[in-house]
Amino acid sequence: MSNVSPPSHAANAPKFTENKYLVTLVFVTSLFMFWGIAITMGDVLNKHFQHVLSLTKFQSAFVQFAIFGAYAVMGIPAGLFMKRFGYKNGVLLGLSLFAGGSFLFVPAAAAASFPFFGLALFILGCGLSTLETVAHPFVASLGDQRTSDQRINFAQAFNALGAIIGPTIGSYFLLRNNVEGSTDLTSVKVLYIAIGAVIACIAIGFSFVKVPALTDPHGSTSADSVNEDNKSGKKLFEHRHFKWAVAAQFFNVAAQGGTWAFFINYGHEKMGFTDAVAANYMGLFMGLMLAGRFVGTFLMRVIAPHSLLAIFAAGNIVMCLIVAQSWGWPSFIALLMLNFFFSIMFPTIFSLGLKNLGSHTQQASSFISMGVCGGAFFPFLMGAVADYDVATAYYLPIICYAVIFMFGYKFYKVR
Repeated sequence: MSNVSPPSHAANAPKFTENKYLVTLVFVTSLFMFWGIAITMGDVLNKHFQHVLSLTKFQSAFVQFAIFGAYAVMGIPAGLFMKRFGYKNGVLLGLSLFAGGSFLFVPAAAAASFPFFGLALFILGCGLSTLETVAHPFVASLGDQRTSDQRINFAQAFNALGAIIGPTIGSYFLLRNNVEGSTDLTSVKVLYIAIGAVIACIAIGFSFVKVPALTDPHGSTSADSVNEDNKSGKKLFEHRHFKWAVAAQFFNVAAQGGTWAFFINYGHEKMGFTDAVAANYMGLFMGLMLAGRFVGTFLMRVIAPHSLLAIFAAGNIVMCLIVAQSWGWPSFIALLMLNFFFSIMFPTIFSLGLKNLGSHTQQASSFISMGVCGGAFFPFLMGAVADYDVATAYYLPIICYAVIFMFGYKFYKVR
């Protein structure tokens, strides 16, 4: 009888990452937090500009249009830049645009011009688009592709942390001392000078980081690759799961953009909170997204990512129905829970969409990032309805979650 035991499943399980990638993974993961801060700060700006620039909800939705519209413009160029110059230079480009857009808030505030703010937000959004396009495949390449879902969801958990910090900082600097009828934009100027300086320092620091040589598992065509294109001659748009991922991401960020943009309005108009208190609840709102990311990452050990995506999408359809009824605290709790169920959607759609694309992966990342432009258009629709009743506007995201449900339930499958 042999005394040699067969190798255990645990011994053969793929690692989360390797030691040589740890420094790079920490640095790239931190980027997820910084763009989380920037995007949620836009939701506070939305409400602040309604006051200081006398905008309607429909008009203030141009804040989201400028940020998320940049994704439609910058997605493909960012992907091409990444393919030509590599992940590290792609990150440095994104950080440079991020910092540059932040510094443009200074002349925009001096001119008290909403179109000028729109330009600054657009350039900042180009930086965020570049970082998202680069960071997702970058994180995916820092280890075995079989654990790429876990790595991306882990990194996105820090994006959720940034989403908590963003409205907290925004509430403190922009809404805490908001005086009715005030047109003072000094706080906006000071805040974005600080943001630009921090991001510039991060860019300088990352320029000194030595990134190990990467063998991108998404682009591998070796015999044992788990991400080899099923048919090497297939074009990118012949992969059905990829096309559905682009559509699902478009509707996912559309729902996110509208839900986040009018969260403070809902708290003020339906719950009677001050703007500052409503913004503080937005911190809890984002905290539930962080909790959802960690819970979702754990559940993916026992539930397939696509199944969990479908379950969470169904949960948000129910939450939207409750929010729209204006039932006081039950509806407000349902509004908070939207972010818990939203938590895993962005990274999971991204990861499922990149499966089995072989050499098309970097180009696919650009298109999935461009799907984020859904957040540029949907807030206008919700804003137009919210000008009459903000609760009724929350019926609209149900359409988005129905598309996401179908992707997770059926159309995620690789062919």
